[in-house]
Amino acid sequence: MINVFVLQNGRLNQVSVESREDLENVTPVWVDLNEPTDEERTLVKATYGVTLPGEDEVSDIEASARYYEAENGDLHLRTDFLLEEEDGPSRVVTVAFILSGKILFSVHNDDLPVFRLVRLRARSRPGSIEDYMDVLLDLYATDAEYSADALEGIYEALEEVSTRVLQKEFTDQDAAAALNAIAHEEDLNGRIRRNMMDTRRAVSFLMRGRLLNSDQFEEARQILRDIESLDGHTSFLFDKVNFLMDATVGFININQNKIIKIFSVASVAFLPPTLIASIYGMNFTVFPELNWTFGYPFAVGLMITCGIAPLWYFRRRGWLR
Repeated sequence: MINVFVLQNGRLNQVSVESREDLENVTPVWVDLNEPTDEERTLVKATYGVTLPGEDEVSDIEASARYYEAENGDLHLRTDFLLEEEDGPSRVVTVAFILSGKILFSVHNDDLPVFRLVRLRARSRPGSIEDYMDVLLDLYATDAEYSADALEGIYEALEEVSTRVLQKEFTDQDAAAALNAIAHEEDLNGRIRRNMMDTRRAVSFLMRGRLLNSDQFEEARQILRDIESLDGHTSFLFDKVNFLMDATVGFININQNKIIKIFSVASVAFLPPTLIASIYGMNFTVFPELNWTFGYPFAVGLMITCGIAPLWYFRRRGWLR
């Protein structure tokens, strides 16, 4: 899908594109390609003379491949954007940006919420975007805001887990659910931190390349300050995750110790009856109680008494609590 955006009266408006003539009749500031087909790639290249990277090139993580200037003067950037999905785990989507002829080209395989939010804001806030570089910086700034919202969601989820972990009765089923939730939030927090690190690299590259005017340079500095504040928050959440993980594992160990204690008490309680039964089970010819009428009831009563006595003693000492 090819999404073409032009500036009209200070607003970023999308125009309908169905053929090459439609592309040639507009002067866009942003051409966004979402899951482009080979035909769409060929159409964009023929119209604007820009070469779009393939999927293998987009996923390359080396700095030399993620930020470079082509021989024809086009500037290529690869940036990661966070994508949260309700029906699955979060993931990071790599977007390829090409700055060519004062047009921003973006190539990605998923419809990202950051891109939708930028388009919505640009239509409702006239004058917020003046050229293609403003679009790129707005994407980075919105990505930082989106990550901040995701961090707030992690904090709320961990607060809910904390309430469950610190409740009076904490079963093994509760512990399993808590560990699953903690692992999910820890994974999301790590992806946000990676995403922010990549955004910092991209913004720093633009600032070092002297590609920004004074206003854009100040906006880039504000983006870096926002990312710096998010780094501190991710570190706090990592500490909270570790605390909840240790607390959950600790409660699991306590529950396991309770079970082991019950078996230990049972084994100790049955030792005296077992000893008595073993003595009276000996096969000796001369046995004092062998012909005694009350020998059997006496042995059974002695075993019951020896079994109850340790349990009474343990209960009196509070070892069964």
